[in-house]
Amino acid sequence: MTTKILLDKWQALNTDEQEKVLAFIDSLQLKRTTQKSGSKLGQKLRKIRQEIIDSGIPLLTAEEADQEKAERRGGYGENLI
Repeated sequence: MTTKILLDKWQALNTDEQEKVLAFIDSLQLKRTTQKSGSKLGQKLRKIRQEIIDSGIPLLTAEEADQEKAERRGGYGENLI
């Protein structure tokens, strides 16, 4: 569908119908955003990650994360690193 066809159809609608179309588009965008963002836990973790990045603290590498997990587990799994 071309932009011209969409615009013609849009202009043929009354104000109330245009508002319904906009609300529908907004609901589609929200649904897509929600699906991409995953679970609430995932959203919280991404928010925390972004806060760390914004603060300027460097993120851990995979190896550093593995080392920290091993240390927090009392050395369990250190031989995996």
